[in-house]
Order: sequence, then structure tokens, then C-alpha cells
Amino acid sequence: MAPVIFRRTDDSVAINRGPRTNVVALLILMGSLGAGSWMSALVRNPVPAVVMALLGIVLMQAPKVAQQWERAIVLRLGRYVGMQGPGLFWIVPFVDTVTTWIDQRTITTSFAAEQTLTADTVPVNVDAVLFWMVHDAQRAALEVQDYAQAVSWAAQTALRDIIGRTPLSDLLRGRERIEQELQQLIDQRSNPWGVTVQSVEMRDVVIPEALQDAMSREAQAAREKQARIILGQAEMEIAHSFEEAAKSYVENPTALHLRAMNMLYEGLKEKGALMLIPSSAVESMGMGGLLGAAALRQDRLVGGDNK
Repeated sequence: MAPVIFRRTDDSVAINRGPRTNVVALLILMGSLGAGSWMSALVRNPVPAVVMALLGIVLMQAPKVAQQWERAIVLRLGRYVGMQGPGLFWIVPFVDTVTTWIDQRTITTSFAAEQTLTADTVPVNVDAVLFWMVHDAQRAALEVQDYAQAVSWAAQTALRDIIGRTPLSDLLRGRERIEQELQQLIDQRSNPWGVTVQSVEMRDVVIPEALQDAMSREAQAAREKQARIILGQAEMEIAHSFEEAAKSYVENPTALHLRAMNMLYEGLKEKGALMLIPSSAVESMGMGGLLGAAALRQDRLVGGDNK
């Protein structure tokens, strides 16, 4: 099998974020600075102001704010102590640390497999989109180093495996089945990380241009073959109908004459129409004698006038 090339087309999910400034922390710092300035003014000594400023800087590390969709993983001296959020929560400065902010909204990840061989050795490029979310923030933070990147690579390797064991025809026609199989495979791999896969959608399957032309010609030939088969079947049905009609006309010559006269009438009733009638049809209708008698009568009339 040819080497498989993957590309990351999604923006990495930020799970490790720096310190966040919030209103509560700013109020604590401003209060400490104000109290220190007031105390320094009373005692006429700058030491209280310096002490309160340092205390404010320390205390402003305690309040944290998590958004509605976020969960914060708190470690105390390197040991997991709990998960906080959403909203305002407090930690012990320099003892507790928020190592990871977990986004629990639905996340979309685009992934692709380039020049991957199918089961019938056809190179294809496949683009897909993965919809997933974190259902267990603790496991996502503690069981895997970077859950977003792990999910992306799991999706890419699963796509490669499915393409490698699927023929091209099934890959083009059975997208829904492949998407379901891909979703189950990725979900099975990512569940231990606290991640659940909601759906997988294949956006595009690109095959070489030469193969596209060959498939187009094959489809055109198949349609032409089917059209000729249908035309042949129609001719057989028409011939069978004519055969049944001929049997009826053999047993009833009068019906045959009426039908011939009706056909002649239908052909001549249009203004300016020209009707070509085979001699056999004229003989079957008994019109030869009538036409001859009419011609003879016309000659006699013309001869009498000449005299």
C-alpha cells in the first residue's frame, strides 16, 4: 500500500490557557492598593502600601472565572483535587493550579487522507468532518496529553483503515454506511479519553482524472447498451402485436379492407399530404380493378369530347 499523508485542517482546541484576569481579581488588587495607600498616609510610612500591594497581587490569583461551557481542572501540589466551573470559584494561590480548561461544546474537526489506496488499489483523496464533544472533563484532562490532537489523529487513522478495506464502488455509493462505521470506530478509540463522537460526514471523495474519464465512458456505454436493449424489447412487442393482428385479419378480410381504408384516410386527410401505398396493399383492398375502370371511363369521356 502506498504511503498515506494526513493534514490537519482544523484549528487546535485551546485546552491550556494562561492566567485570566477578571473583575473580582481586579477589585481585590484595587482594594489592597487603596487600603495600603490609606495606611501609609496615616503612619506616614510607605511600608504598608508595599505590603498591601504584594498581598493584593497574591490574593488576586485566588478568584477564577469559568465560562458556561468550560470546566477547570484543579491540581493541588500536582494532585487532582476537583473540577470547578462554570462561574466564579476560588483556589489557594501558589498551592492550587488550574492546569486545563475543558471546552464541553460541540467541536468540529476537519481531517483528510491523501493518496490512500482502496481495497481495489485505487488512490483516492477523502475529506471528512468530525463532530465531537467532551462528556467527561476529568478523563479528557488526565488520561491523554492533548485530547483534541488525539481525537484528530484517531479520526485520520480510522479513515485510513476504512478506505484500505473498502472497494471504490462502495466508497462512492455507500457513504452513509461508511460514515456510521467510521463514527463507531472513532468513538470506540476516543471513549477512554472522555470524548464522544456525535457524527462524521464525508465531504468529498476525489479520484484521479484518468479514472474519472474511464468511469464516465463506462457509464455512457452501459446506458447505451440499456437503451438498445429497451429498443429491441419494444420492437419484439410491436412485432408480436402485428402477428396477433395479422391472425385476426386473415380470418376476416373485410376487417383488413376497412383497416386499410382507414389508414389511407388518416394519411390523406391532412391538407397537402402525400401517401405512398405499396402495390400489395392496393391489391389487398381490391382497389386495382376500381382504379382501372375509372381510368378506362376517363379515356372514353375524353375520346367522346374529341369527336
